[in-house]
Amino acid sequence: MITSFLQSVRQRFMVSCLALLGLLSVSVSALAQTSVWKVSRDGSDVYIGGTIHLLRQQDFPLPAAFLEAYDKADRLFFETDIGGMSDMGLQQRMMMQLTYQDGRNLTTVLNAESLAALNEYLAGTGLPLAMVQGFKPGMLVSMLSVLEFQKLGFSPQGVDAFFYNRAMGDGKPRGELESIDEQIAMLAAMGEGYESEFVLYSNRDFKELPTQMDNMLKAWREGDAPALYAQFVAPMLEQAPDLYDSLLIQRNNRWIPQIEAMFAQDGTEFVLVGAAHLAGEHGVVQQLEARGYSVVQLGQE
Repeated sequence: MITSFLQSVRQRFMVSCLALLGLLSVSVSALAQTSVWKVSRDGSDVYIGGTIHLLRQQDFPLPAAFLEAYDKADRLFFETDIGGMSDMGLQQRMMMQLTYQDGRNLTTVLNAESLAALNEYLAGTGLPLAMVQGFKPGMLVSMLSVLEFQKLGFSPQGVDAFFYNRAMGDGKPRGELESIDEQIAMLAAMGEGYESEFVLYSNRDFKELPTQMDNMLKAWREGDAPALYAQFVAPMLEQAPDLYDSLLIQRNNRWIPQIEAMFAQDGTEFVLVGAAHLAGEHGVVQQLEARGYSVVQLGQE
């Protein structure tokens, strides 16, 4: 099981972020939009697409607006270096940072309620606690999320991997907004200081995953940003504010200057990040709009 998890992470490190934090229950958008925005200033354009990191075979083809933005782009930027997932040293670095090295383990950091809930969940998977008790909460929840996604037929070949592979084939330059090591460090710190609350919060979400995933995919296709915020981002802010800050606000704020710098470059960029990063007042789209950029959400054909 651990090997399966690590292989999935090497292909797409944050494939389970949406699952481990809480998924979406959304309404139908009346405007037939998609999760792609065209951001412009002074004759320069940057396309920004909200992605789903894991998809099923039946979720293809992707909405036409994504392909339109790709065709117009000279360069693509992803959250991290997807190609670097094949680095042979990555697994060792992950294991060192994502497991406890100081004598602690999950049985010592979780309170009685959280530990009981974890044991109950693991009993249904056939995984003994001894196999995972050395994992830090971020690694534990990510592994369990990947296993749940696999049960539903999802694979790491989502929007990001699709366009990364296409760009490789077409010879389009590719870049990233943060390094793999930055993402490992973020996952290692996830839940630190609020381990019990984090594990309980994630465990509750697993129970609703099948329905939530269907609703999330529908919302993503329809570009329903208000619903993404109301049903996904807002609950995270209310129930897990530390997680909201580290996963969304801090990273969005680091990305904004990098995206702004793209407008000074020749050509057009297509930036692909998880859909949750584009929703709400702290989202990348609203931040750019507040800074005076023209923002237009692309519609479906």
